[in-house]
Amino acid sequence: MRVFPPRSAIAPSILAGLALAAIAAPAAAGNDPTPNPGDTAWMLTSTLLVLLMSIPGLALFYGGLVRTKNMLSILSQTFAIVSLVGVIWAVYGYSFAFGDGGALNPYMGGLNKVLLKGVTLSSNSPTFTPGHVIPEYVYMVFQMTFAMITPALIIGAFAERMKFSAVLLFVLLWVTIIYFPVAHWVWGVADPNALVDAATQLAAAKDEAAKAAAQAKIDEINAAVGWLAGKGALDFAGGTVVHINAGIAGLVGAIMVGRRIGFGRESLAPHSLTMSMIGASLLWVGWFGFNAGSNLEANATTALAFVNTMVATAAAALSWMIVEWLFKGKPSLLGLITGAVAGLVAVTPASGYAGPIGSIVLGLVVSPICLFFVDIVKKKVGYDDALDVFGVHCIGGITGALATGLLVNPEWGGIGITDYTNLEDFTGTYNLVAQMKAQGTAVIATLLWSGVGSAILYKIVDVIVGLRPEPDQEREGLDITDHGERAYNY
Repeated sequence: MRVFPPRSAIAPSILAGLALAAIAAPAAAGNDPTPNPGDTAWMLTSTLLVLLMSIPGLALFYGGLVRTKNMLSILSQTFAIVSLVGVIWAVYGYSFAFGDGGALNPYMGGLNKVLLKGVTLSSNSPTFTPGHVIPEYVYMVFQMTFAMITPALIIGAFAERMKFSAVLLFVLLWVTIIYFPVAHWVWGVADPNALVDAATQLAAAKDEAAKAAAQAKIDEINAAVGWLAGKGALDFAGGTVVHINAGIAGLVGAIMVGRRIGFGRESLAPHSLTMSMIGASLLWVGWFGFNAGSNLEANATTALAFVNTMVATAAAALSWMIVEWLFKGKPSLLGLITGAVAGLVAVTPASGYAGPIGSIVLGLVVSPICLFFVDIVKKKVGYDDALDVFGVHCIGGITGALATGLLVNPEWGGIGITDYTNLEDFTGTYNLVAQMKAQGTAVIATLLWSGVGSAILYKIVDVIVGLRPEPDQEREGLDITDHGERAYNY
């Protein structure tokens, strides 16, 4: 979820380690800034916007797409996931994702922030402008909302056919074993304040011993970053951590849980596209907190991420509508809102790196790709991804993650690579081949970790509580069988 992935000009071993997001720890002692009230206010607002994406945004979007008898179950699952993950995050999730993992730090956070130990009114987290910080409580709760929505995305793949108890147990295991490590890999990165301090000491060093000490400090800072951040992978707001991660877990779940009763034989059409349109609109609004908030400050880069989120989404909605109109004869509301979500997904990793025109192109391109998987591949293969979590989130996330490596290029309107050890202007060197290799590594690693790991977790849950309700219960609907309530009483 970050900006400005620095690339060091000092040593190849740390080129990619000077990355995009500030690790959640107090700023360096030699550079002791205080939070800016405007940045703090914007980040609290962004946190509210991201929460809005989950409840009610995602809940209504998904709820409208299922049948009437399962509407309340989707609302309940989403609300319960948000609540469950919020508690987990405060107890140990924040520490597992952004704590100090010691020798294992490239792969996982540690236990030093369990129960929010050390997170106080006076502790700060660095942003992406040296000399700037925000209160650590703000960073902690902002990241909490990302952890909340990611597993909630997964449930759309096996909607209408997984028990409530199984959903909650799976989410508990999944965020712990899958989400927290991936968040650390990508977003556990170097503190720009510490890097600038060390680079300043290196530049001022008068003898070889002082130079060696300063260089050793830079190496030490970069040795502590997440392993994908260390490879230079760019993910401004969650293309890998959120969308690919959730999307592949959803596909695995759809296959392992099995098809809905009546799949391919009876109508499984959405019961309320009106509700889904409201939900999609709330997602679009909330996504400005998701993307623009990931800059951690209120400045020009925040505005860039805001603009890119706006134009890419608009372009993707139009693109899906036009392609569907051409091939199916009519433009559908479902296509419009699905295209908008695909655009939001694709621009997420690129939102703080690309230029507006590049973002428009990304939006225009991603919809036909996702539509192909939703309309052609799913039918050919025969898996029942009920709400197209894989086709939109995973495929859209992969498209956006790979495109980010291209669109960050200054020659294509991107912001370029930032190197905090270059004290003149923080400008780094963009290398197309190296950047695309880093992006591809992040995509493949996320697919493998989440795909294989999720399959194991689904099996564990199936053994403990069972994944599916009885056939008669599924036919009656999860609203009644799981919750004893109906979404509509008429």
